[in-house]
Amino acid sequence: MSTPTGFDELIHPATRLSVVALLATAEWADFAFVRDSLSLSDSALSKQLHTLEEAGYLEIHKEGGGRKRRTRVRLTDRGRTAFEGHVAALRAIVEGAGPTAALAGAAERRQDHAEAGP
Repeated sequence: MSTPTGFDELIHPATRLSVVALLATAEWADFAFVRDSLSLSDSALSKQLHTLEEAGYLEIHKEGGGRKRRTRVRLTDRGRTAFEGHVAALRAIVEGAGPTAALAGAAERRQDHAEAGP
């Protein structure tokens, strides 16, 4: 089976997929909101955000200083396009494994078994 067009290895790991999916629902999100929504540590979220930022998938904006420092993140157009393409690729994979594909696979296994004999 070939990988569907749009499948994104960078987004696919569960934590990054969760981050991108959450950010796809908002224009901007506070770091604390993302961290708490996904039950991640500060360091785990920072690492994922940095990886996505390096790929151009999100923008990080820091304002203020000291204890009043606020970090906000948002998907870039490139990140939103990559996420939408990845979701479409996942749907194609799931649909390809739907009832029709499962029935065809079961029929093929029965045929192989019958040809192998007792």
